[in-house]
Amino acid sequence: MNIALVIIFGFLFLSLFLGIRATRGKDMNLEQWTVGGRGFGPILIMILLAGEIYSTSTFLGSSGWAYGMGGPALYGIAFAALGYLFSYWIYPAVWSYGSKHKLVSQADFYVKKYKSPLLGVLVSIVGVLALIPFLILQFKGLGIIVSTTSYGSISPTVAIWIGAVAVTIYVMISGIHGSVWTAVLKDIMIGLVALFIGIYIPLHYFGGIQPMFEAVNEVKPNFLTLPEKGMGASWFISTVILTTLGFYMWPQTFGSAYTAKSARTFRKNAFILPLYGALSVGAIFVGYAAIIHVPGLQGSDVDLALLKLSMQTFDPWFVGVIGAAGLLTALVPGSMILMTSATLLSKNVYKHFAPSATDEQIIKVAKWLVPILALISVYFTLQGGNTIVALLLMGYSMVTQLFPAFILSLSKNNFVTKQGAIVGILAGLATVGYTTLTKATIGTLFPTFPQVVKDLNIGLVALLINVIAMIIVSLLTKKSSDTRTEELEVA
Repeated sequence: MNIALVIIFGFLFLSLFLGIRATRGKDMNLEQWTVGGRGFGPILIMILLAGEIYSTSTFLGSSGWAYGMGGPALYGIAFAALGYLFSYWIYPAVWSYGSKHKLVSQADFYVKKYKSPLLGVLVSIVGVLALIPFLILQFKGLGIIVSTTSYGSISPTVAIWIGAVAVTIYVMISGIHGSVWTAVLKDIMIGLVALFIGIYIPLHYFGGIQPMFEAVNEVKPNFLTLPEKGMGASWFISTVILTTLGFYMWPQTFGSAYTAKSARTFRKNAFILPLYGALSVGAIFVGYAAIIHVPGLQGSDVDLALLKLSMQTFDPWFVGVIGAAGLLTALVPGSMILMTSATLLSKNVYKHFAPSATDEQIIKVAKWLVPILALISVYFTLQGGNTIVALLLMGYSMVTQLFPAFILSLSKNNFVTKQGAIVGILAGLATVGYTTLTKATIGTLFPTFPQVVKDLNIGLVALLINVIAMIIVSLLTKKSSDTRTEELEVA
């Protein structure tokens, strides 16, 4: 067994230990398991929210896209900064409403706002359908990281199974408490590793960051700029908008808002968290450097850019440290996804069809759903699939369909009806499903449109169709909804 593998497994067991120990002194009821008893302070909230953004899509995906796509890879830095900026206003509103009504899931918010358990079922299903590709992404990244940094001692399949078993165990036992304490370890590791390799590799191979860009531009002229067609300026801007709006709609991120002690926690973090997103710059720099020193990667192998270059640069012990950091970027978001998906299905789907179910029964169902969801995700992970960032963007297109009904629900005079919210979400999802299955783009659907329009992210088009359908149906059903409300008030 090589030293890299020893270090990776050492951190795996440490994360498992922290995850299980997190339950010490706590009665793990539904509220504790899902939202930590609503008692997390600014530091733990910052770590929890940061843990969601720095996943394998950042660690491997950012470098892979920098290697394969060039300039468009920078979209991730822009949306992270914007997403955390808007959290200053959005998260306090979610926290206040969630605390007042004792909500524990994202779907609970929609159920309470629109007085529609059926809408809660739909939001839960959308959330889980979007989270499964995100969980596949984590397992896919975990397999790549452990197998590669262990110098092939463990196959990706075995690594995926080991990671899935570990995360399933501590999620079933500790819920969100296990996730947040593992996130503490992950943030320390990834902060040090990402900063170091992002600075060291350009200096080591090129003598600086500017010489690195010059060398890449010499080998691939204009590769570091946005192309005129495809992923051009309009694609970049529309993708940043789409991912910024969808940033809050991931069920695990949305649910994190319920865990804080007060609304002030989020306002403090809104000033700090955008800097955390800058850590992805380190991974992007390594991806650009790999263009010169690890040439020839194709297809999904571009996700190996960071690891391949690290292995030819550093000693095995430090490769093990990088592998351990990468492992944690899969385990922390993976644990949150498993817990959140299980909560949505138990609290808002099972409870809808078994309204007499107690909190004890709901948490029991949720805990048993964790290994089931893990097995489903492992199965699809092992079937192969798209590159890491492609999986992430597909999930974003789905969860962003929840945004219009959410943001309008925060207004004092929300005109959207439950029927409008349901139809709008379904219309957006249908568009996402059609374009994903047929691989359609605006350019293929409307070839005569100007290039700037053809390059728009198709997910934004789905969002527009969602809004139009929501408005039309809400206006058509508003009168009947108002009439029923008046009848209830009179009665």
